[in-house]
Amino acid sequence: MCLGAIYWSRPAQVFFAATASAAADVGFDDSFIKGQICLPHEQQQLSIKQLVHGEALAPFQAWKAKADKIEY
Repeated sequence: MCLGAIYWSRPAQVFFAATASAAADVGFDDSFIKGQICLPHEQQQLSIKQLVHGEALAPFQAWKAKADKIEY
């Protein structure tokens, strides 16, 4: 599971067995990703640009107004 999904699901606790270095030894190295996430968007290797338009907040406004939502 990706780290973002783990934190978003808000579990009480996370268990793991293998270390990051053990995963990297067999080809599952995510150190590049971890380093990129900490950089400002303009410094990340993958081009990330915000598109500003009038409807950008519509999904969030709809969620906020929803009476029967389950809060995260």
